[in-house]
Amino acid sequence: MIYTPEETIQYVAEEDVKFIRLAFVDVFGTQKNISIMPGELERAFKYGIAIDASAINGFGGVVHSDLFLHPDPSTLAVLPWRPEHGRVVRMFCTITYPDGREFLPDTRSFLKKAVELAESEGYSFYIGSETEFYLFNRDDRGEPTSEPYDNAGYMDIAPADKGENVRREICLTLEQMGIIPESSHHAEGPGQNEIDFRRADPLTAADDAVTFRSVVSTIAARNGLYADFSPKPLKNKAGNGFHIKISVANNARGELLPRVIAGILRRIPDITLFLNTSDVSYLRLGANKAPKYITWSSENRSQLIRIPAPIGDSDDLRAAELRSPDSLANPYLAFALLILAGLEGLKDDAEPPLPNDIDLYSADEEVLSSLKALPHDLEEAVRAAKSSSFVAGYLPEQILECYIKR
Repeated sequence: MIYTPEETIQYVAEEDVKFIRLAFVDVFGTQKNISIMPGELERAFKYGIAIDASAINGFGGVVHSDLFLHPDPSTLAVLPWRPEHGRVVRMFCTITYPDGREFLPDTRSFLKKAVELAESEGYSFYIGSETEFYLFNRDDRGEPTSEPYDNAGYMDIAPADKGENVRREICLTLEQMGIIPESSHHAEGPGQNEIDFRRADPLTAADDAVTFRSVVSTIAARNGLYADFSPKPLKNKAGNGFHIKISVANNARGELLPRVIAGILRRIPDITLFLNTSDVSYLRLGANKAPKYITWSSENRSQLIRIPAPIGDSDDLRAAELRSPDSLANPYLAFALLILAGLEGLKDDAEPPLPNDIDLYSADEEVLSSLKALPHDLEEAVRAAKSSSFVAGYLPEQILECYIKR
């Protein structure tokens, strides 16, 4: 159910809610929050709640550190792991300066603007995600270890798959919060898991992705485990991917997806920095089924972009699955940049290159040498972003500077 401010205040009063968490993310997608009591909720909706942002990544220094959080009542969700009596709820927020001006490093607002731009040009984008993570044991002091929770493999079952009950608890918790996973299974690495989501509007998909990471970490901790979303937790084992499925529609039923693919392929070198944000990210690319080359094909998992097989006999809203992002990418920023790149392809009536219907993991060097590769390390990705007219034209300078200096 989508609540208005007035309905939210009524819900809080009637459902024994004692704490309201106002949630947001820093420029890298790490969730933050501040808790307020029910008596402050009306003021939060009317004026916002002030925070000291001086210690938050990308939010500025101590001289001008006051920012205001404005809760979005449509994102109201109960946190099921908190007590039934004296409930805790959460809402995502828009961030502004004290005078009401837009706070440009707010990546959630950046995604909103990308969606509004697409809609103004007659396009509706839909996004789904597949997120991988590892479960590691903790030591006697509760600190994370590098020991995987199990040694199962891809889609194995219990008892080899020890993560089955943890995934079940994660999915049921998400369901209680109004987020319905599409599927879950053990992934390729030891202790590695994957949970997938159906496509939704981009803002909902990003909110759900951020919520998902929080729920996974919470449920893992409740089970005495540590959830690791880093790109390459174990050397020589599968990395954690954040596969993004993107589709587009408009009133005139045309062939839109190839032009979106063309736009993304054109701009992927420019935006890789924001999809693969650390040095370790580039150890994942090109290994254990993670892509390395700027190619596409139908169904082929060795490609950067693949077109998954349709469900049933309908081709309606076919999706393009981008396989390069890793699980530390900021969903708001990633989805926004992909929408903007896709829009560019649509505007230019761009044509994608011919598909590569071969297995790139087993292709010989002569074939591979003819293909353009993704940035091979963080330094190359930074150079591509800094020199990109596309990035400069859309991304607030404060966000770009944070990623360059990280």
